Amino acid sequence: MATYKVKVATGTDFFSGTLDSISLTIVGTQGESHKQRLNHFGRDFATGAVDDYTVQCQQDLGELIIIRLHKEPHSFLPKDPWYCNYVQICAPNCRVYHFPAYQWMDGYETLSLREATGKTTADDTLPILLEHRQEEIRAKKDFYHGASMSGPRTWFLFAAGGSLFPDRKLAYPHPPFHKARFPILINIKATRFLNLNLRFSFVKTASFFYRLGPMALAFKLRGLVDRKRSWKRLKDIKNIFPATKTVVSEYVAEHWTEDSFFGYQYLNGINPGLIRRCMQIPDKFPVTDEMVAPFLGEGTCLQAELEKGNIYLADYRILDGIPTVELNGQKQHHCAPICLLHFGPDGNMMPIAIQLSQTPGPDCPIFLPNDSEWDWLLAKTWVRYAEFYSHEAVAHLLESHLIGEAFCLALLRNLPMCHPLYKLLIPHTRYNVQINSIGRALLLNKGGLSARAMSLGLEGFAQVMVRGLSELTYKSLCIPNDFVERGVQDLPGYYFRDDSLAVWYAMERYVTEIITYYYPNDAAVEGDPELQCWVQEIFKECLLERESSGFPTCLRTVPELIEYVTMVMYTCSARHAAVNTGQLEYTSWMPNFPSSMRNPPMQSKGLTTLQTFMDTLPDVKTTCIVLLVLWTLCREPDDRRPLGHFPDIHFVEEAPRRSMEAFRQNLNQISHNIRQRNKCLNLPYYYLDPVLIENSISI
Repeated sequence: MATYKVKVATGTDFFSGTLDSISLTIVGTQGESHKQRLNHFGRDFATGAVDDYTVQCQQDLGELIIIRLHKEPHSFLPKDPWYCNYVQICAPNCRVYHFPAYQWMDGYETLSLREATGKTTADDTLPILLEHRQEEIRAKKDFYHGASMSGPRTWFLFAAGGSLFPDRKLAYPHPPFHKARFPILINIKATRFLNLNLRFSFVKTASFFYRLGPMALAFKLRGLVDRKRSWKRLKDIKNIFPATKTVVSEYVAEHWTEDSFFGYQYLNGINPGLIRRCMQIPDKFPVTDEMVAPFLGEGTCLQAELEKGNIYLADYRILDGIPTVELNGQKQHHCAPICLLHFGPDGNMMPIAIQLSQTPGPDCPIFLPNDSEWDWLLAKTWVRYAEFYSHEAVAHLLESHLIGEAFCLALLRNLPMCHPLYKLLIPHTRYNVQINSIGRALLLNKGGLSARAMSLGLEGFAQVMVRGLSELTYKSLCIPNDFVERGVQDLPGYYFRDDSLAVWYAMERYVTEIITYYYPNDAAVEGDPELQCWVQEIFKECLLERESSGFPTCLRTVPELIEYVTMVMYTCSARHAAVNTGQLEYTSWMPNFPSSMRNPPMQSKGLTTLQTFMDTLPDVKTTCIVLLVLWTLCREPDDRRPLGHFPDIHFVEEAPRRSMEAFRQNLNQISHNIRQRNKCLNLPYYYLDPVLIENSISI
């Protein structure tokens, strides 16, 4: 007779416990136990409980490899979901085996779990283990799928506008009202009926809607969302969020007209990945030395500053030619500006020329800092309007939320729970599918909040994403390469770059230690079929097999795998934090980040007045809708898991757990360094402080 001592941990979120009957079967290398109900006097499997049981077997089962949890009806009670954290079993030889679950059992079902040691396919020799990992992948692919003419598929196309890859044939129809070829990277089943394992916790759900509902009601009661007129006075905009002022939001409201702050936002604002060094003025932007000489300082000229690397360009060509819609009965206007900036010896990035079109001509003047006050301010505001779409459609939605969702679904579909990469990356997928589904339901749908507050409308917004995807490259998502490619690797005062590199390299060190523990050589990487399927699916379904993206279709070496996994981890955490956390702070003063413009771009100089400026800005209703959306997206609900905080026990080996602790220590040092630096800054930059970065894209 062999005695096994069993601990079963139930989740701590509300309603994680169950009244259903739970039984256990233990499988070892030398046999299998009978199915035994886990039951003792009193309540079993209550929320947050760790219950102890004893399982008697006729013989020693040998090394434990699999357990099966059976959830069945209890008496006449209704079905009751259960969230199981883990099962821990102490064998007769006192060896403790850990079986991670961290998932819901919704119906009456059997959940088969492997012992927690990380293993690739090459590490498994027992037929039962090989069969288990294959069956797990089959089951997950069956669940995470969409409908097609030929059978289950994971991905479907969701976007409006022009075709991205017109020669690629579709095997299935577009969802209603969508015309573009763009993968939004979400399975149909999960969108309509989100599995419990993909949903917010009860705490997070309650927190999210508790904060959104009252704020929306307050706007309604104050009549803000019903006013379709212009703002009478700029200072009235401050009263939208009278109780949510921060050091940054107050700074924005006070300094938004200043050229130095305009330029600063390209470095440390909420869209800090656009600017690039300019070595030659584009033909489409005929700026001359005579135009900009007064703003370059004495003893220099435009050509000299170009050669020194002090000239930078912000080009919004991705917005060119996209049609606008009507908002509140009024036609909206749009442009795709180009902005030239100069980094001076005083350390300020200053705008020196703005063109409000991609096509120069007599009706498209180049605006300069010495133009009239309102001409220059409105020209800069048009650039900030373009920033809104460059940021929201590309940097925020496409390059973090949607790309992160692609990584998440490909991971779930192709890697079993025992795979080391699953264990490494699963914390960085938490709630990504849920928040994206909420976004589609509330923001990116016909009649949704975004469609009622953006001059491009939902279809134009989607077209920007389509163009963004067509230009997205693997190297641009690898942060160190991106800075070099844009020529900003040595630009002073670029705190976004400094902090993102610090976080990237901390991640890279952590990933290196984990990868080299499980992959001793290049052959182990190339010979891992599950890893290769994960990489191939991302290339095929996310990038639509676009070779120019540079996304690998396979990984052959350990360094390639390290870079790829670091890129995934960074994208699903720090990249999102950099473009999301400060949205409300930089936008609550609406003229700094308008979502619509009600007058056309200026075609001549000297005609802009204060009234013209006010009539061009979004009206009251549009302003309030956008700020309500951004207020919701920037207020992280409860149930946070900061970067490096991994409460779920997926790794049990000593080496990975040492690496996790070292990673946390590195992040703590980065956080300390950032806070010390910020003490000396008039405007602190803290969006990449690891304490404020979520492990995953969860808001």
